[in-house]
Parts: sequence; C-alpha cells; structure tokens
Amino acid sequence: MAGKSLRDRVEAVLHRLRPMIHSDGGDIELVDVDDERVVYVRLLGACIGCPSASMTLTLGIERTLKDEIPEVTRVVCK
Repeated sequence: MAGKSLRDRVEAVLHRLRPMIHSDGGDIELVDVDDERVVYVRLLGACIGCPSASMTLTLGIERTLKDEIPEVTRVVCK
C-alpha cells in the first residue's frame, strides 16, 4: 500500500473487514480521517443499537486498523 494516502489505506482495511460485519447484518462507512490521524466511522444496519457494537469497534475495527496502519491513533464512531 506504499504511496497511498492514509484515507485510502484505511478504506482498504475496512473493505477487507466488511464481510465479517455484513455476516451479522451490519455495515461500516468511513466518514473521515483527521489531521491527528483519528478515523471516524459510521456503523450501519444491524450494528445500530447492537450491544456488541462497541466491542466490534474497539476489538475488531480499531485493533485491526492500528495493527495494519500504525499511524492511526484511534477510531471513533459518529
């Protein structure tokens, strides 16, 4: 992924994670990546109001993004 913007790299990782989220009836949308390298996402579908959504966000999405893109400082759900 060398040469790609941070936003493009984040979108690529989210694209790979989507099948897992889709399997539970949800989806995720990239809203923004700010200057502090905070990633803002929106959970959609079955993820809205799901009691496990915060765990999915923290233990699944944020952990994967930080592991694969060390510049990411945190992930926030909008």
